[in-house]
Amino acid sequence: MLFTMLLPLFLCLILPVLFLFFIHNLRTFKNSPSPPGPKGLPIIGNLHQLDNSILYLLLWKLSKKYGPIFSVQLGLRQAIVISSSKLAKEVLKNHDLEFSGRPKLHGQQKLSYNGSEIAFASSHSEHWKLIRKICVVHIFSSNRVSTFSYIRKFEVKQMIKNISGHASSSGVTNLSELLISLSRTLVCRIAFGRRYEDEGSEKSRFHELLNELQALMGTFFISDYIPLMGWVDKLRGLNARLEQNFKELDRFYQDVIDEHMDPNREYADEKDMVDVLLHLKNDRSLPIDITFDHTKGVLMNILAAGTDTTAATSVWFMTALVKNPRIMKKVQEEIRNLGGKKDFLDEDDIQKLSYLKATIKETLRLHPPSPLLLPRESNEECIINGYRIPAKAIVFVNAWVIHRDPEAWKNPEEFCPERFLDSAIDFHGQDFELIPFGSGRRICPGIPMAVVTLELVLANLLHSFDWELPRGMVKEDIDLEVLPGITQHKKNHLCLCAKTRSNI
Repeated sequence: MLFTMLLPLFLCLILPVLFLFFIHNLRTFKNSPSPPGPKGLPIIGNLHQLDNSILYLLLWKLSKKYGPIFSVQLGLRQAIVISSSKLAKEVLKNHDLEFSGRPKLHGQQKLSYNGSEIAFASSHSEHWKLIRKICVVHIFSSNRVSTFSYIRKFEVKQMIKNISGHASSSGVTNLSELLISLSRTLVCRIAFGRRYEDEGSEKSRFHELLNELQALMGTFFISDYIPLMGWVDKLRGLNARLEQNFKELDRFYQDVIDEHMDPNREYADEKDMVDVLLHLKNDRSLPIDITFDHTKGVLMNILAAGTDTTAATSVWFMTALVKNPRIMKKVQEEIRNLGGKKDFLDEDDIQKLSYLKATIKETLRLHPPSPLLLPRESNEECIINGYRIPAKAIVFVNAWVIHRDPEAWKNPEEFCPERFLDSAIDFHGQDFELIPFGSGRRICPGIPMAVVTLELVLANLLHSFDWELPRGMVKEDIDLEVLPGITQHKKNHLCLCAKTRSNI
């Protein structure tokens, strides 16, 4: 009764306050300018400036002119570019919910089964929340990652044997090819329970499919930005390429699933990732049904991200050491002082290698695997740094620029692992000067798997061999050119001579 009597009084007091708050916010949005940016052409905007370029480098050049937040017009869509750690924190932490969307780009949506996974799905989807929880708890948790340590140990040992064969014949080792092959083998064994490296035509088919998948993920489709010009993609043959790759990958995923559902299949000691996903698919206690499309989408995530980024980072790590002999010597001394005459360093040993860990951090700083974090999309209109960001804007966070910001880093262009020895800065998404894996609800859930693999591979490469440049080359001959694409790969392969240590 009392509540009924007081309700009109309460409404009389609160409604004017809510009205004034609404008007204030409306004025704020209305009076706030859009971020500055280069002028574009009618209809296409700035698209012509982005064609055939390394996108993060082009956006870095524009940021020097327009500042740490600016806009570019991509056809009919506005894109916002963030190029400072302060503004990255605003977007990825303070306004994480508002910027947690993903733009629906044609190639990525097709290959991800319309966002039936975690990388390209809408963050508002209940399926995304469940799939992400499954990945964090059941696939990429520390406990799950540790169960695959025997696979990592076996495959890294196989790689060391292969390099030893080259070393004994005084040959040159193509580290780029070797590390890509290793990362793909590791992912296949952990995810699918088998390796494709020894299977002739199957190996060739798998590598072709994966190379095309990674190429199409970063391919520019005109229809994403000017829908009425989608015919251009058709003329360029992109639609046919995409459809062909999707069909072949779908067949590949289905073959893997059928193998795992075969009642006569011999089970390994540990369940692989497909086993886990299929078990959860049959779990009726989950709030939402998991379909085969969800399973295939997650497999695509694991393949595309797990094989590409680890290999690229390993190559950049070794490239940096060859160009910085002082650091190479210091890392090897730490590793060999710990390892002694052991022929192999285990994962438990590596936890004591603080300088190795610092060198990996420095590699991720200067050569982040995804220089432009996967683009986000604003779910609603909001204000960042006094600028109005409209709903449905594409948001690029340029990690490559942020990692080289002179306001955040002393001598940012210098490769100096020592900067991390007495620093609490880490790459788990809380320090916005270093965000190679992203931050917030869209942070990469595979960090535990990536880090333990990187450490094991690199520690044993440096423990087992001394590395030299091929005859006639000097360190200045090693270039830092990159390939276009979502992942930052070294353009030219890293080829080095390995000399086996005689005292192990």
